[in-house]
Amino acid sequence: MKTLIKIQGELKAPKNQFNSFGKYKYRSCEDILEATKPLCVKEGALLTISDEVAEINGETFVKAIATFIHNDFTHSVTAFARHEKEKKGMDSMQLTGAASSYARKYALNGLFLIDDSKDADTTNKQPEKTKKLVKLPDGKFNDAVKFLKGGKSMKELKSYYEIDEETEFKLITAAEA
Repeated sequence: MKTLIKIQGELKAPKNQFNSFGKYKYRSCEDILEATKPLCVKEGALLTISDEVAEINGETFVKAIATFIHNDFTHSVTAFARHEKEKKGMDSMQLTGAASSYARKYALNGLFLIDDSKDADTTNKQPEKTKKLVKLPDGKFNDAVKFLKGGKSMKELKSYYEIDEETEFKLITAAEA
């Protein structure tokens, strides 16, 4: 276990790939393997990755299993990726390969504690532009109450206006009346 922890601490897998359509940087499964292989060799550890096809609730998934072995210690992490039935411009083998690569990447992320949670490629969305919020004008108080009474949330209202705690309390009280 100490060897896996050591490799997790030493591993550097930078995001060397760039998605020009989505305008974000990312790391691929191959990038992670390129970074882990020398560390595993140095420590005398074995890393294996295997795939299985699984059906869950009528959907087909590729299940990737990344296994780390050192002496008597073995640790495996599993990740799934949905196998698309079709995608424009890709044949069935490419679809399977894409699902396999995606599942393998996330199995390796789990095994080596690589955090992609803040990456644009985990959501496939570009970061939202931050807008300057304005304070809720006095003349808009009743409109804001109607907004809340209409089923909208305070969070939604705060996406348009900067609202201090006192005003928030007054708005909620008025909306519940």
